[in-house]
Amino acid sequence: MSTTQKRRTITLSDRPPVRISDNDWPVIASATGDSYEGGDCALRYQALMRDECDRYALRVRRHADGRAIVYAIVDSAAPGWHDWRGGKLVDAGANLAAVIRRVGQAGGIPDDVIRGAIADLPAEEL
Repeated sequence: MSTTQKRRTITLSDRPPVRISDNDWPVIASATGDSYEGGDCALRYQALMRDECDRYALRVRRHADGRAIVYAIVDSAAPGWHDWRGGKLVDAGANLAAVIRRVGQAGGIPDDVIRGAIADLPAEEL
Protein backbone atom coordinates (compact mmCIF):
# COMPACT_ATOMS: atom_id res chain seq x y z
CA MET A 1 0.00 0.00 0.00
CA SER A 2 1.46 3.32 -1.09
CA THR A 3 1.44 6.38 1.17
CA THR A 4 2.45 8.75 -1.63
CA GLN A 5 0.50 11.99 -1.52
CA LYS A 6 -0.82 13.49 -4.73
CA ARG A 7 1.13 16.63 -5.57
CA ARG A 8 0.32 19.30 -8.11
CA THR A 9 1.91 22.42 -9.53
CA ILE A 10 -0.28 25.52 -9.59
CA THR A 11 0.45 28.46 -11.88
CA LEU A 12 0.23 31.80 -10.10
CA SER A 13 0.15 35.34 -11.47
CA ASP A 14 3.29 37.48 -11.31
CA ARG A 15 5.33 34.89 -9.39
CA PRO A 16 6.72 31.39 -9.91
CA PRO A 17 4.35 28.41 -9.69
CA VAL A 18 3.92 26.57 -6.39
CA ARG A 19 4.01 22.80 -5.82
CA ILE A 20 1.65 21.52 -3.14
CA SER A 21 0.28 18.32 -1.65
CA ASP A 22 -3.47 17.91 -2.13
CA ASN A 23 -3.74 16.52 1.40
CA ASP A 24 -2.13 19.63 2.89
CA TRP A 25 -4.08 22.08 0.69
CA PRO A 26 -7.67 20.80 0.34
CA VAL A 27 -10.15 22.55 -1.96
CA ILE A 28 -12.56 24.66 0.11
CA ALA A 29 -14.45 26.29 -2.79
CA SER A 30 -14.72 25.89 -6.54
CA ALA A 31 -16.84 26.71 -9.56
CA THR A 32 -16.73 25.76 -13.22
CA GLY A 33 -18.48 26.90 -16.35
CA ASP A 34 -18.16 27.32 -20.08
CA SER A 35 -18.81 29.90 -22.77
CA TYR A 36 -21.73 28.11 -24.40
CA GLU A 37 -24.90 30.02 -23.56
CA GLY A 38 -26.81 26.76 -23.34
CA GLY A 39 -24.50 25.81 -20.49
CA ASP A 40 -23.02 22.63 -21.90
CA CYS A 41 -20.09 22.60 -24.30
CA ALA A 42 -20.45 18.83 -24.69
CA LEU A 43 -23.91 19.26 -26.23
CA ARG A 44 -22.62 21.97 -28.55
CA TYR A 45 -19.75 19.71 -29.59
CA GLN A 46 -22.16 16.90 -30.43
CA ALA A 47 -24.48 19.23 -32.34
CA LEU A 48 -21.79 21.01 -34.38
CA MET A 49 -19.20 18.21 -34.52
CA ARG A 50 -16.58 20.63 -33.21
CA ASP A 51 -15.69 22.26 -29.94
CA GLU A 52 -15.79 26.05 -29.87
CA CYS A 53 -16.35 26.49 -26.15
CA ASP A 54 -14.08 27.99 -23.56
CA ARG A 55 -14.05 26.19 -20.21
CA TYR A 56 -13.48 27.98 -16.91
CA ALA A 57 -12.51 26.77 -13.44
CA LEU A 58 -11.90 28.72 -10.24
CA ARG A 59 -10.59 26.94 -7.14
CA VAL A 60 -9.64 27.90 -3.60
CA ARG A 61 -7.35 25.69 -1.52
CA ARG A 62 -6.52 26.38 2.12
CA HIS A 63 -3.66 25.14 4.28
CA ALA A 64 -4.15 24.34 7.97
CA ASP A 65 -2.12 27.47 8.82
CA GLY A 66 -4.78 29.65 7.13
CA ARG A 67 -2.91 30.58 3.95
CA ALA A 68 -4.93 30.11 0.78
CA ILE A 69 -4.32 29.70 -2.94
CA VAL A 70 -6.95 31.13 -5.28
CA TYR A 71 -6.38 30.07 -8.87
CA ALA A 72 -8.13 29.89 -12.21
CA ILE A 73 -7.86 27.89 -15.40
CA VAL A 74 -9.24 28.97 -18.78
CA ASP A 75 -9.12 26.40 -21.58
CA SER A 76 -9.88 28.31 -24.77
CA ALA A 77 -11.05 26.69 -27.98
CA ALA A 78 -11.48 29.94 -29.91
CA PRO A 79 -9.12 30.46 -32.84
CA GLY A 80 -6.42 32.97 -31.97
CA TRP A 81 -7.04 32.77 -28.22
CA HIS A 82 -4.80 31.04 -25.73
CA ASP A 83 -5.35 29.07 -22.56
CA TRP A 84 -4.74 31.01 -19.35
CA ARG A 85 -3.61 30.00 -15.87
CA GLY A 86 -3.14 32.34 -12.92
CA GLY A 87 -3.75 32.83 -9.25
CA LYS A 88 -2.69 34.30 -5.94
CA LEU A 89 -1.17 32.91 -2.75
CA VAL A 90 -2.71 34.88 0.13
CA ASP A 91 -2.03 35.15 3.83
CA ALA A 92 -4.35 33.83 6.52
CA GLY A 93 -7.29 36.15 7.08
CA ALA A 94 -7.32 37.55 3.53
CA ASN A 95 -10.64 38.52 1.98
CA LEU A 96 -11.03 35.40 -0.18
CA ALA A 97 -14.13 36.70 -1.96
CA ALA A 98 -12.22 39.76 -3.18
CA VAL A 99 -9.25 37.63 -4.27
CA ILE A 100 -11.56 35.24 -6.17
CA ARG A 101 -13.07 38.22 -7.99
CA ARG A 102 -9.63 39.65 -8.90
CA VAL A 103 -8.28 36.32 -10.14
CA GLY A 104 -11.46 35.56 -12.09
CA GLN A 105 -11.51 38.97 -13.74
CA ALA A 106 -7.82 38.69 -14.65
CA GLY A 107 -8.62 35.48 -16.53
CA GLY A 108 -11.73 36.88 -18.22
CA ILE A 109 -13.93 34.40 -16.40
CA PRO A 110 -17.68 35.15 -16.57
CA ASP A 111 -19.25 36.74 -13.52
CA ASP A 112 -21.60 33.80 -12.88
CA VAL A 113 -18.60 31.48 -12.41
CA ILE A 114 -16.91 34.02 -10.13
CA ARG A 115 -20.10 34.38 -8.06
CA GLY A 116 -20.39 30.59 -7.90
CA ALA A 117 -16.90 30.24 -6.43
CA ILE A 118 -17.59 32.96 -3.87
CA ALA A 119 -20.88 31.31 -2.91
CA ASP A 120 -19.07 27.99 -2.45
CA LEU A 121 -16.76 29.41 0.25
CA PRO A 122 -17.37 28.08 3.77
CA ALA A 123 -20.05 30.11 5.54
CA GLU A 124 -18.93 32.62 8.16
CA GLU A 125 -20.21 32.13 11.69
CA LEU A 126 -21.86 35.28 13.03
